[in-house]
Amino acid sequence: MSAWRHLSARALDAGMCAMMYAIQRRHRLHAGSRAELERYIADHAPLSRDAYFHGVPIDLPAPEAHGAPGVLSWPSPITTAFSENNRTQILFFPTTKSESAPTVFMLHALMSASDRGYRQWAARFNAAGWNACFVHLPYHYSRTPRDHRNGELAITANLIRNGEALRQGVSELRQLMAWLRVRGTTEFGLWACSYGGWIGALLASVERDFRFVALLEPIVDVGHAIWQSPTGLALRRELRVHRIPPEVIEGHFPLVSPRHGQPLCGGDRVLFAAGDYDTIARAEDIRQLHKQWAGSSLLTEPQGHFGYRLMPAAWAWLRERAML
Repeated sequence: MSAWRHLSARALDAGMCAMMYAIQRRHRLHAGSRAELERYIADHAPLSRDAYFHGVPIDLPAPEAHGAPGVLSWPSPITTAFSENNRTQILFFPTTKSESAPTVFMLHALMSASDRGYRQWAARFNAAGWNACFVHLPYHYSRTPRDHRNGELAITANLIRNGEALRQGVSELRQLMAWLRVRGTTEFGLWACSYGGWIGALLASVERDFRFVALLEPIVDVGHAIWQSPTGLALRRELRVHRIPPEVIEGHFPLVSPRHGQPLCGGDRVLFAAGDYDTIARAEDIRQLHKQWAGSSLLTEPQGHFGYRLMPAAWAWLRERAML
Protein backbone atom coordinates (compact mmCIF):
# COMPACT_ATOMS: atom_id res chain seq x y z
CA MET A 1 0.00 0.00 0.00
CA SER A 2 2.81 2.44 0.89
CA ALA A 3 4.58 1.84 -2.42
CA TRP A 4 1.34 2.36 -4.36
CA ARG A 5 0.59 5.61 -2.51
CA HIS A 6 4.09 6.83 -3.25
CA LEU A 7 3.81 5.98 -6.94
CA SER A 8 0.33 7.46 -7.37
CA ALA A 9 1.33 10.64 -5.49
CA ARG A 10 4.35 11.13 -7.72
CA ALA A 11 2.25 10.53 -10.85
CA LEU A 12 -0.37 13.08 -9.77
CA ASP A 13 2.27 15.66 -8.89
CA ALA A 14 4.01 15.09 -12.22
CA GLY A 15 0.77 15.55 -14.15
CA MET A 16 -0.01 18.82 -12.41
CA CYS A 17 3.56 20.05 -12.95
CA ALA A 18 3.31 19.26 -16.65
CA MET A 19 0.17 21.37 -16.88
CA MET A 20 1.90 24.26 -15.09
CA TYR A 21 4.88 23.97 -17.43
CA ALA A 22 2.64 24.28 -20.48
CA ILE A 23 0.95 27.36 -19.02
CA GLN A 24 4.15 29.06 -17.85
CA ARG A 25 5.77 28.62 -21.25
CA ARG A 26 3.30 31.18 -22.55
CA HIS A 27 5.06 33.90 -20.58
CA ARG A 28 8.45 35.06 -21.84
CA LEU A 29 10.85 37.71 -20.63
CA HIS A 30 12.32 40.46 -22.80
CA ALA A 31 15.82 41.80 -23.33
CA GLY A 32 15.58 44.33 -20.50
CA SER A 33 14.12 41.96 -17.90
CA ARG A 34 17.32 41.48 -15.90
CA ALA A 35 17.91 45.24 -15.60
CA GLU A 36 14.29 45.78 -14.52
CA LEU A 37 14.57 43.05 -11.88
CA GLU A 38 17.86 44.39 -10.51
CA ARG A 39 16.36 47.87 -10.29
CA TYR A 40 13.23 46.60 -8.54
CA ILE A 41 15.26 44.65 -5.96
CA ALA A 42 17.61 47.58 -5.34
CA ASP A 43 14.72 50.03 -4.94
CA HIS A 44 13.04 47.88 -2.27
CA ALA A 45 16.14 46.57 -0.48
CA PRO A 46 16.18 49.44 2.07
CA LEU A 47 12.63 48.62 3.21
CA SER A 48 11.82 46.56 6.26
CA ARG A 49 9.40 43.69 5.75
CA ASP A 50 6.82 45.65 7.75
CA ALA A 51 7.13 48.61 5.36
CA TYR A 52 7.18 46.47 2.21
CA PHE A 53 3.90 44.84 3.21
CA HIS A 54 2.22 48.02 4.40
CA GLY A 55 -1.41 48.70 3.49
CA VAL A 56 -3.30 51.93 4.15
CA PRO A 57 -6.40 51.65 6.39
CA ILE A 58 -9.67 50.78 4.70
CA ASP A 59 -13.27 51.59 5.60
CA LEU A 60 -15.79 48.99 4.42
CA PRO A 61 -19.52 48.52 4.94
CA ALA A 62 -20.45 45.34 6.78
CA PRO A 63 -20.94 42.49 4.30
CA GLU A 64 -24.50 41.91 3.22
CA ALA A 65 -24.92 38.19 3.73
CA HIS A 66 -28.35 37.16 2.56
CA GLY A 67 -27.39 33.62 3.32
CA ALA A 68 -23.59 33.40 3.66
CA PRO A 69 -21.21 34.33 2.30
CA GLY A 70 -21.06 38.08 2.19
CA VAL A 71 -18.52 39.86 0.02
CA LEU A 72 -15.81 42.27 1.13
CA SER A 73 -14.08 44.16 -1.67
CA TRP A 74 -11.79 47.19 -1.96
CA PRO A 75 -8.99 48.53 -4.18
CA SER A 76 -5.68 46.77 -3.61
CA PRO A 77 -2.94 48.96 -2.12
CA ILE A 78 -0.63 47.60 -4.84
CA THR A 79 -1.50 48.51 -8.43
CA THR A 80 -0.64 46.08 -11.21
CA ALA A 81 -1.03 46.15 -14.99
CA PHE A 82 -4.27 44.14 -14.77
CA SER A 83 -7.37 45.96 -13.61
CA GLU A 84 -9.15 42.74 -12.59
CA ASN A 85 -6.32 41.96 -10.18
CA ASN A 86 -6.35 45.40 -8.60
CA ARG A 87 -9.45 44.80 -6.54
CA THR A 88 -9.38 42.60 -3.46
CA GLN A 89 -12.27 40.20 -2.90
CA ILE A 90 -13.03 38.20 0.23
CA LEU A 91 -15.92 35.81 0.80
CA PHE A 92 -16.99 36.34 4.41
CA PHE A 93 -18.72 33.45 6.17
CA PRO A 94 -20.03 34.76 9.52
CA THR A 95 -20.65 32.66 12.56
CA THR A 96 -23.79 33.27 14.63
CA LYS A 97 -22.28 36.07 16.74
CA SER A 98 -19.85 37.43 14.19
CA GLU A 99 -19.14 40.95 15.46
CA SER A 100 -16.28 40.08 17.82
CA ALA A 101 -15.75 36.42 16.94
CA PRO A 102 -12.26 35.19 16.05
CA THR A 103 -11.70 35.11 12.29
CA VAL A 104 -9.79 32.58 10.21
CA PHE A 105 -8.32 33.38 6.80
CA MET A 106 -8.41 30.51 4.31
CA LEU A 107 -5.64 30.96 1.74
CA HIS A 108 -5.79 28.64 -1.25
CA ALA A 109 -3.15 26.97 -3.38
CA LEU A 110 -1.76 28.18 -6.71
CA MET A 111 -4.33 27.73 -9.50
CA SER A 112 -6.87 26.41 -6.99
CA ALA A 113 -9.59 24.81 -9.09
CA SER A 114 -12.65 25.33 -6.88
CA ASP A 115 -13.75 26.93 -3.62
CA ARG A 116 -16.19 24.11 -2.88
CA GLY A 117 -13.97 22.41 -0.31
CA TYR A 118 -13.18 25.71 1.39
CA ARG A 119 -16.89 26.44 1.76
CA GLN A 120 -17.22 23.15 3.63
CA TRP A 121 -14.31 24.05 5.89
CA ALA A 122 -15.86 27.49 6.45
CA ALA A 123 -19.00 25.77 7.74
CA ARG A 124 -16.88 23.77 10.19
CA PHE A 125 -15.13 26.90 11.42
CA ASN A 126 -18.52 28.65 11.77
CA ALA A 127 -19.81 25.76 13.87
CA ALA A 128 -16.76 26.14 16.11
CA GLY A 129 -17.57 29.84 16.65
CA TRP A 130 -15.23 31.35 14.06
CA ASN A 131 -15.89 33.74 11.23
CA ALA A 132 -14.21 32.45 8.07
CA CYS A 133 -12.80 34.43 5.16
CA PHE A 134 -12.05 32.76 1.85
CA VAL A 135 -9.51 35.04 0.23
CA HIS A 136 -9.25 35.44 -3.53
CA LEU A 137 -5.48 35.64 -3.80
CA PRO A 138 -3.88 37.75 -6.54
CA TYR A 139 -4.65 36.61 -10.11
CA HIS A 140 -7.14 33.97 -8.87
CA TYR A 141 -10.92 33.58 -9.01
CA SER A 142 -12.57 37.03 -9.34
CA ARG A 143 -9.11 38.54 -9.86
CA THR A 144 -8.26 36.50 -12.96
CA PRO A 145 -7.46 38.83 -15.89
CA ARG A 146 -9.41 38.39 -19.09
CA ASP A 147 -8.00 35.79 -21.51
CA HIS A 148 -5.99 34.12 -18.74
CA ARG A 149 -6.57 31.06 -16.61
CA ASN A 150 -7.22 31.14 -12.89
CA GLY A 151 -3.87 31.77 -11.19
CA GLU A 152 -1.87 31.74 -14.40
CA LEU A 153 -0.11 35.04 -13.75
CA ALA A 154 0.69 34.54 -10.06
CA ILE A 155 3.91 32.60 -10.73
CA THR A 156 5.82 32.96 -14.00
CA ALA A 157 9.33 33.96 -15.06
CA ASN A 158 8.29 37.58 -14.44
CA LEU A 159 9.70 37.72 -10.91
CA ILE A 160 8.67 41.34 -10.37
CA ARG A 161 5.04 40.40 -10.98
CA ASN A 162 5.46 37.38 -8.69
CA GLY A 163 6.85 39.60 -5.94
CA GLU A 164 4.12 42.19 -6.32
CA ALA A 165 1.48 39.44 -6.10
CA LEU A 166 2.95 38.26 -2.79
CA ARG A 167 3.05 41.88 -1.69
CA GLN A 168 -0.61 42.32 -2.59
CA GLY A 169 -1.64 39.16 -0.77
CA VAL A 170 0.06 40.09 2.50
CA SER A 171 -0.74 43.82 2.44
CA GLU A 172 -4.43 43.24 1.72
CA LEU A 173 -4.74 40.79 4.60
CA ARG A 174 -3.12 43.30 6.93
CA GLN A 175 -5.71 45.86 5.83
CA LEU A 176 -8.49 43.36 6.51
CA MET A 177 -7.09 42.51 9.95
CA ALA A 178 -6.97 46.19 10.90
CA TRP A 179 -10.59 46.68 9.75
CA LEU A 180 -11.76 43.63 11.70
CA ARG A 181 -9.99 44.85 14.84
CA VAL A 182 -12.02 48.07 14.68
CA ARG A 183 -15.14 45.89 14.58
CA GLY A 184 -14.06 44.02 17.73
CA THR A 185 -12.06 41.03 16.49
CA THR A 186 -9.03 40.36 18.66
CA GLU A 187 -7.89 36.93 17.46
CA PHE A 188 -7.22 35.44 14.06
CA GLY A 189 -6.31 32.12 12.51
CA LEU A 190 -4.55 31.06 9.32
CA TRP A 191 -5.59 28.01 7.28
CA ALA A 192 -3.21 28.26 4.36
CA CYS A 193 -2.14 25.84 1.63
CA SER A 194 0.84 25.78 -0.74
CA TYR A 195 1.03 29.21 -2.43
CA GLY A 196 -1.39 30.46 0.20
CA GLY A 197 0.93 28.97 2.82
CA TRP A 198 3.78 31.08 1.43
CA ILE A 199 1.64 34.22 1.81
CA GLY A 200 0.49 33.04 5.24
CA ALA A 201 4.05 32.53 6.46
CA LEU A 202 4.93 36.06 5.38
CA LEU A 203 1.81 37.45 7.05
CA ALA A 204 2.71 35.68 10.31
CA SER A 205 6.08 37.45 10.26
CA VAL A 206 4.45 40.92 10.32
CA GLU A 207 1.27 40.33 12.37
CA ARG A 208 1.03 38.77 15.83
CA ASP A 209 -2.65 38.34 16.77
CA PHE A 210 -2.96 34.71 15.69
CA ARG A 211 -4.41 32.01 17.88
CA PHE A 212 -3.09 29.51 15.36
CA VAL A 213 -1.17 29.45 12.09
CA ALA A 214 -1.74 26.25 10.10
CA LEU A 215 0.57 26.10 7.07
CA LEU A 216 -0.19 23.10 4.87
CA GLU A 217 2.56 22.26 2.37
CA PRO A 218 3.71 25.90 2.26
CA ILE A 219 6.34 27.07 -0.21
CA VAL A 220 9.16 27.91 2.18
CA ASP A 221 12.37 27.47 0.15
CA VAL A 222 12.13 30.09 -2.60
CA GLY A 223 15.47 29.08 -4.09
CA HIS A 224 14.33 25.47 -4.49
CA ALA A 225 10.98 26.60 -5.92
CA ILE A 226 12.80 28.49 -8.66
CA TRP A 227 15.84 26.34 -9.43
CA GLN A 228 14.93 22.74 -8.53
CA SER A 229 11.16 22.30 -8.15
CA PRO A 230 9.38 20.55 -11.03
CA THR A 231 6.89 23.43 -11.08
CA GLY A 232 9.69 25.87 -11.92
CA LEU A 233 11.03 24.22 -15.08
CA ALA A 234 9.66 26.76 -17.57
CA LEU A 235 10.45 29.62 -15.21
CA ARG A 236 14.13 28.77 -14.71
CA ARG A 237 14.69 28.06 -18.41
CA GLU A 238 13.53 31.58 -19.16
CA LEU A 239 15.73 33.03 -16.40
CA ARG A 240 18.77 31.24 -17.82
CA VAL A 241 18.06 32.47 -21.34
CA HIS A 242 18.15 36.03 -20.02
CA ARG A 243 21.14 35.36 -17.76
CA ILE A 244 19.42 36.06 -14.48
CA PRO A 245 21.48 34.12 -11.88
CA PRO A 246 20.47 32.99 -8.38
CA GLU A 247 22.56 35.67 -6.67
CA VAL A 248 20.51 38.46 -8.26
CA ILE A 249 17.22 36.96 -7.08
CA GLU A 250 18.52 36.20 -3.58
CA GLY A 251 18.79 39.93 -2.95
CA HIS A 252 15.00 39.98 -2.56
CA PHE A 253 14.76 36.99 -0.21
CA PRO A 254 14.89 39.09 3.01
CA LEU A 255 11.47 40.47 2.03
CA VAL A 256 9.73 37.45 0.48
CA SER A 257 11.32 34.27 1.84
CA PRO A 258 9.69 32.61 4.88
CA ARG A 259 13.17 31.55 5.96
CA HIS A 260 14.07 35.18 6.58
CA GLY A 261 11.43 35.80 9.24
CA GLN A 262 9.93 34.54 12.48
CA PRO A 263 6.26 34.29 13.52
CA LEU A 264 5.37 37.22 15.76
CA CYS A 265 2.71 35.14 17.52
CA GLY A 266 5.36 32.65 18.69
CA GLY A 267 6.28 29.27 17.26
CA ASP A 268 4.06 27.36 19.69
CA ARG A 269 0.99 28.57 17.76
CA VAL A 270 2.30 27.33 14.40
CA LEU A 271 1.58 24.01 12.73
CA PHE A 272 3.43 22.87 9.64
CA ALA A 273 1.91 20.02 7.61
CA ALA A 274 3.88 18.21 4.92
CA GLY A 275 3.38 15.40 2.44
CA ASP A 276 5.95 12.62 2.66
CA TYR A 277 6.05 12.30 -1.14
CA ASP A 278 5.77 15.99 -2.02
CA THR A 279 8.33 17.10 -4.65
CA ILE A 280 7.10 20.72 -4.74
CA ALA A 281 6.98 21.78 -1.07
CA ARG A 282 9.41 19.12 0.12
CA ALA A 283 9.00 17.72 3.60
CA GLU A 284 12.72 18.28 4.31
CA ASP A 285 12.40 22.00 3.51
CA ILE A 286 9.32 22.38 5.70
CA ARG A 287 11.07 20.44 8.46
CA GLN A 288 13.97 22.88 8.32
CA LEU A 289 11.69 25.91 8.77
CA HIS A 290 9.86 24.05 11.54
CA LYS A 291 13.19 23.80 13.39
CA GLN A 292 13.95 27.45 12.67
CA TRP A 293 10.57 28.55 14.05
CA ALA A 294 11.30 27.26 17.54
CA GLY A 295 8.36 25.69 19.32
CA SER A 296 6.34 25.00 16.16
CA SER A 297 4.79 21.61 15.43
CA LEU A 298 5.09 19.39 12.36
CA LEU A 299 2.86 16.62 11.08
CA THR A 300 3.27 14.55 7.93
CA GLU A 301 0.99 12.34 5.88
CA PRO A 302 1.72 9.83 3.08
CA GLN A 303 0.71 12.01 0.13
CA GLY A 304 2.18 14.19 -2.59
CA HIS A 305 1.58 17.90 -3.00
CA PHE A 306 -1.89 17.26 -4.36
CA GLY A 307 -3.80 15.22 -1.80
CA TYR A 308 -6.53 15.38 0.81
CA ARG A 309 -5.08 13.90 4.00
CA LEU A 310 -3.44 16.97 5.52
CA MET A 311 -6.49 19.16 6.15
CA PRO A 312 -8.31 16.62 8.34
CA ALA A 313 -5.06 15.93 10.19
CA ALA A 314 -4.49 19.66 10.76
CA TRP A 315 -8.08 20.08 11.97
CA ALA A 316 -7.61 17.23 14.46
CA TRP A 317 -4.38 18.87 15.68
CA LEU A 318 -6.20 22.15 16.32
CA ARG A 319 -9.03 20.39 18.16
CA GLU A 320 -6.65 18.41 20.35
CA ARG A 321 -4.90 21.60 21.44
CA ALA A 322 -8.15 23.53 22.04
CA MET A 323 -7.19 26.17 19.47
CA LEU A 324 -10.65 26.27 17.92
